[in-house]
Amino acid sequence: MSDNKPIIRMDAEPPEGFEGEGFFATKLSSVIGMARKFSLWPLPFATSCCGIEFMAVLNPTYDASRFGMERNSFSPRQADMLMVCGTISKKLGPVLKQVYTQMAEPRWVIAVGACASSGGIFDTYSVLQGIDKIIPVDVYVPGCPPRPEQIIEGVMQVQALCENESIRRRDLPEYKNLLESYGIN
Repeated sequence: MSDNKPIIRMDAEPPEGFEGEGFFATKLSSVIGMARKFSLWPLPFATSCCGIEFMAVLNPTYDASRFGMERNSFSPRQADMLMVCGTISKKLGPVLKQVYTQMAEPRWVIAVGACASSGGIFDTYSVLQGIDKIIPVDVYVPGCPPRPEQIIEGVMQVQALCENESIRRRDLPEYKNLLESYGIN
């Protein structure tokens, strides 16, 4: 440490661009994508054992805050990532859909565990056989229940979607048709 320079550690790679002495220029969509990637606010919709595994993701061992999930939001209007953890009954389906519609765009959905993804072992009349029957899902996390590392991998996949998604994708007719197919306007 003879030159007394501070050690600088960068967690995020800067987007492609032009840099020089005192300036950096890049595309607006790249900067917005990087900001979205590292500022996901999850809304945990936990109903059973997968919720316990999600809680483990928040403890210091796994430290979800290093992925920008510093703050769990329990209000859909302040969240941008819905994490459905556990079994969803058919009676709870309309509530989940309402929570999804109250979230502002852009919004992403993770189906955590076998029950949220496909109904799991509960092939009964009262259990919804996958939340993708009522809302669009971006990432599926397998397992019964999934390990915290798997949930973190699912969050990292959503981060990749956030970073590479076009700013205008949510305005495209394909996206609007997808929402209309679920009865969401």
